[in-house]
Amino acid sequence: MSISKEIRQQVRDRANYLCEYCHSSEDASAARFEIDHIKPRSLGGSDKLDNLALACQRCNGYRYNFTEGLDPNSLISVILFNPRLDSWNDHFIWTSDRLKIKGKTSIGRATCDRLDLNDDKHNDSAIVTARRLWIRGGWHPPLGDGIEVNNGKG
Repeated sequence: MSISKEIRQQVRDRANYLCEYCHSSEDASAARFEIDHIKPRSLGGSDKLDNLALACQRCNGYRYNFTEGLDPNSLISVILFNPRLDSWNDHFIWTSDRLKIKGKTSIGRATCDRLDLNDDKHNDSAIVTARRLWIRGGWHPPLGDGIEVNNGKG
């Protein structure tokens, strides 16, 4: 089954051209974002609009066909963030320097870990470097995203 141009455009418009996981802007990317199946087709997911999300190539690749991840705090497997059911601000917040995403809940932490939203599992942090440049350009973080208050503790 193929996703129509119209449905693809609806997904992009609904997401405001942001990756629905890491909130990177498609406009700031060299590559067009992908249509992600929240419940992967390999696990019986459909091409219906309510099962689709806009995802950058990084997030789509790391998400693969996973629907669960390990919360690093509790070491319990939980479902990953679902942009059709969950609010981004309920589960994530930007660090006070606006460079990294922190999970506020078990779902947020597991999603940060599974999708490696901050390149924590790599020696080079290309996404953090990109975010630093986006901040200079005034494009990051997206309006409406929560930012951690730095109360002098680090």
